[in-house]
Amino acid sequence: MKAKLNLTIDETLLSRIKTYSENNKISISELVERYFYSISKPVRQQNIIDIVEKLKPVKFDVNTDLKQGFYEEQAGKYGF
Repeated sequence: MKAKLNLTIDETLLSRIKTYSENNKISISELVERYFYSISKPVRQQNIIDIVEKLKPVKFDVNTDLKQGFYEEQAGKYGF
C-alpha cells in the first residue's frame, strides 16, 4: 500500500530533479522511494572473502628471509 508524503525542497533542486526524472523516465516519487530504501536497509555483515579480496597485494622480494626480518624488527623495538 502506498502513502502520500509532502516534501519541501529548494526550487532549484526541484527543477534539476524534474529534468533528471524526465531524462531517465522515472517519477520523482520512485526516485525518493528508492533513495529511502537504500538508506534504510539493514547493514549487511561483510563476508571475510569480500574483505580479503579488497586487500591490496603485498610486494616483497621472494628471497627475503621473513623470519629473520621479524626477529630484527623485534630486536629493534624491544632491544633484545
